[in-house]
Amino acid sequence: SIAISDRDVAAGAPVFTLEEVARRNCSREAWLVIHGRVYDHPGGEEVLLEQAGRDATESFEDVGHSTDAREMLKQYYIGEIHPVRTSWVTPPR
Repeated sequence: SIAISDRDVAAGAPVFTLEEVARRNCSREAWLVIHGRVYDHPGGEEVLLEQAGRDATESFEDVGHSTDAREMLKQYYIGEIHPVRTSWVTPPR
């Protein structure tokens, strides 16, 4: 189950490349990709910062988040990942 259904995505939502997401990998700007959607998480948790700037879908699902946690994710939604540009670039740290 994904965090935000297709009907929740606003028409004209911003679309980001993986390169753009990869550059947002620090505590003040921690972007994550989960199920093809981009979230700007406030960070704080070390595990979140480890996943910042990359696809965190597998890690997100491995934790087994509650329905409430999935609902909370909606407030951090900022856009979609570009559907064609899907090869990952390792960001500089």
